[in-house]
Amino acid sequence: MMRTPLRRLAALGLAVAGSTALVLGPSPAAVAADDFTITHVQPAGGDIQVLLSVPEGAKVPLESLEVTIDGTSAPATAESAGESTEPIRRTTILAIDTSNSMAQRGRFDAAKAAAAAFLESAPDDVYVGVITFDADVETALAPTLDRASAADVVEGLELARDTRLNDAVIAAAELAGTEGQRNILVLSDGRDTSTTTEAAVTDAIGESGVAVDVVALDQSGPALAPLKKLADAGNGSVIEADAASLTAAFDDEAASLSRQVLLTAQIPEGVSATEGTVAVTSGELSATAHVVIRDASAPAPTLDGSSDDSGVSVSRSVMYAGVAAIGLGLLVLVGSLMWSAGSPKRQSTPAERIAAYTGDATASAAATRGGEPVLTLDNAKSAAASVLNRNQGLEARINQRLVAGGSSLKPAEWILIHGGIAIAAGLVGALLGKGDIIFILLFLALGALLPWLWLGRLRKKRINAFNSQLADTLTLVSGSLSAGMSLAQSLDTVVKEGREPVAGEFRQALVQSRLGYPLVDALDDIATRTESKDFGWTVMAIRIQRQVGGNLTELLQTVAATLRERDYLRRQVQTLSAEGRLSGWILGLLPVGMFFYMLLTRREYVSKLWTEPMGLLMLAGAVGLLSFGAFVIARLVKVEV
Repeated sequence: MMRTPLRRLAALGLAVAGSTALVLGPSPAAVAADDFTITHVQPAGGDIQVLLSVPEGAKVPLESLEVTIDGTSAPATAESAGESTEPIRRTTILAIDTSNSMAQRGRFDAAKAAAAAFLESAPDDVYVGVITFDADVETALAPTLDRASAADVVEGLELARDTRLNDAVIAAAELAGTEGQRNILVLSDGRDTSTTTEAAVTDAIGESGVAVDVVALDQSGPALAPLKKLADAGNGSVIEADAASLTAAFDDEAASLSRQVLLTAQIPEGVSATEGTVAVTSGELSATAHVVIRDASAPAPTLDGSSDDSGVSVSRSVMYAGVAAIGLGLLVLVGSLMWSAGSPKRQSTPAERIAAYTGDATASAAATRGGEPVLTLDNAKSAAASVLNRNQGLEARINQRLVAGGSSLKPAEWILIHGGIAIAAGLVGALLGKGDIIFILLFLALGALLPWLWLGRLRKKRINAFNSQLADTLTLVSGSLSAGMSLAQSLDTVVKEGREPVAGEFRQALVQSRLGYPLVDALDDIATRTESKDFGWTVMAIRIQRQVGGNLTELLQTVAATLRERDYLRRQVQTLSAEGRLSGWILGLLPVGMFFYMLLTRREYVSKLWTEPMGLLMLAGAVGLLSFGAFVIARLVKVEV
């Protein structure tokens, strides 16, 4: 049924706080004019307070109201909002246009008369504030219950030029505060003349959670478009009115506030989430809204004394004890490092000096295990080394990764650092998740995984750098051989004039050869450490040349030319597959990133994935499909050269 502008304005009291999106705290629920509607819900300990708007003329006995939360009946008491002993704060900000155009056709006098009528009829517990806007935006009256002061302010309003509408709405949203039901009633007859964009004002309205209704005086057509955007942002409406209808409409607005009912409902024991669906019924009338029913800072209690909405948590005291223990452990570790740095060094053994000279991390670690123990850090390293000594395969894998990545760390040192990072990540998870075991486990897993990924990236980067320099290195060796140098002297030239990592690897090979190790075998070790197939073929060619003879200079030049062509082709393939690889990273990381974002901001929303059987099935399916997609994309963009 079509409604007149006057009738629509009379229903504004039902839309004082219209909004269905509750984000971080109590905010209005969706409201439709002339409907039996929940306008505001806020937690109150183990209860919730529900502000209910009742349509004009509807007969709703208070004893007939029934409340359910997530489908579970909740004991509730009802009373008139204005007569409640523990009322919800209700605030209305009148944003009144005081530009010169309001002087036309008696608009300004009608606006003041309408505001005065509202002040006389509004319930005594409704806080009223006044914002005026023309060339300046002024807070004429902070929210107050003093009706006499408000009436004096309205009566003393004066006109000026310009219409800073957008700035006035932002100021009104700030003036309304953050508590209870908040509404802004804008009265204007012109367009905004400020430099504030529509996006800025709509964002401010959305962040504040206030409802915005706009009364457009003698405006129609395109002039209503900016006003409608303001009302839409505040889940309100635009009412087209004239001067003659304002007073009666504002009086009806105040009357609609008087019809609001306050219900206090007890949250059922079986409802533990921070958000839920609240339904209020009375005979054939019903109203529902998805709202915040429990403060995020005060989760539902559980049987063991812990507090969380998923049932998987630890108590606050245990959380703080764990955080303190982790912090103490990190403090002891840092103190040990500082003490060890200033402690006297023991005399190194011959094995350790040889290991340091050759850069052999495995030999160095073995030598360390054979030496005398030193306090603090050395003791910790010795303990880690003893653990690795019982698992030679693990030590070999760690050492291979460290060497391939160009790290000077020993396996025992890596284990200590890796463990410290995992513990620190667990501490961060405990702090962010407020003791939630899910957060702790996730961050521990990240702390255990990220160092390996970082080391793998170093390894890949070093191997790529070695392969990219290999062709130029072989050309340099070939030139040195042509100048009459021996192979060892040519390699020494590479050490002196080359770049890392080639120079470092060849330096280690020369050191090994000077200690009696065959030069070709030392070069073969370089291919093993750098995992370079190209250099492995080069060493094989050198070994065959030494056995059967031939011109090594021409051989190296041919190999260098081949490697240079391969490198060029490899770069071409990398360029052509860049888009596919980037798409794979985005598609693979976006769901994971969104999951962590929702876990930090709306945990109760994603907790269904591991607290419900269907959620576990969905989670397993998502992980499986994501892994399969990542595998397929990786195979598509991977081209062997």
